[in-house]
Amino acid sequence: MIVRPKIELYAEEHTSPPSPLLAKVAAATRSTMERPEMMIGAVEGALLAMLVAMVRPRRILEIGTFTGYSALCMAEAMPTGCRIVTLEADAPTAAIARTHIAASPYADRVEVREGLALDTLAELGGPFELVFLDADRPSYITYLDAVLPLLGEQGFIVVDNALQFAITPDPEEAAAVHAFNAHVASRADLVQVMLTIRAGVTVIRRACPEPTTR
Repeated sequence: MIVRPKIELYAEEHTSPPSPLLAKVAAATRSTMERPEMMIGAVEGALLAMLVAMVRPRRILEIGTFTGYSALCMAEAMPTGCRIVTLEADAPTAAIARTHIAASPYADRVEVREGLALDTLAELGGPFELVFLDADRPSYITYLDAVLPLLGEQGFIVVDNALQFAITPDPEEAAAVHAFNAHVASRADLVQVMLTIRAGVTVIRRACPEPTTR
């Protein structure tokens, strides 16, 4: 995390706590997964839920399911009739996520699709009003290009680990994340804000068209 642990703890203590369902999934992830740090934290989960409650999307797309914690954060806040499609490349991890989702009240509204994300994205139809990107970071630019045609006119993309380049010991990953950030910042058709939450979160939307003059 890029935020000092004392500040992170203070923020978590003053953020609405995860539900018993989310707490159970988080505990299981920490006790059974080899890399539990791949799960988003409680503050970031609450941010996702807040965004869902504000945007009230009809369809949500997630790239990178892991154990299902982030999908369930969004599911708890989504309006009636909303559906989530979440993509996971690793078969054993997808099976764990399906187990957690099946045990939740949202099993009929959250679909886990297993396989390479780019292959699945090519099969999906839009629009999605909210996209959460938390997957293979060297592929972020490719994912962005694949997701934008599926994004609703007023849709948002939330990108995790946007400041990972500042803390990762992997130079290739650092370069990939920095290249993604520079790519987004260089595009006149996008508007973005980078938040210093956990390992960085960037929220992206399409730029509003210039008003026409008569």
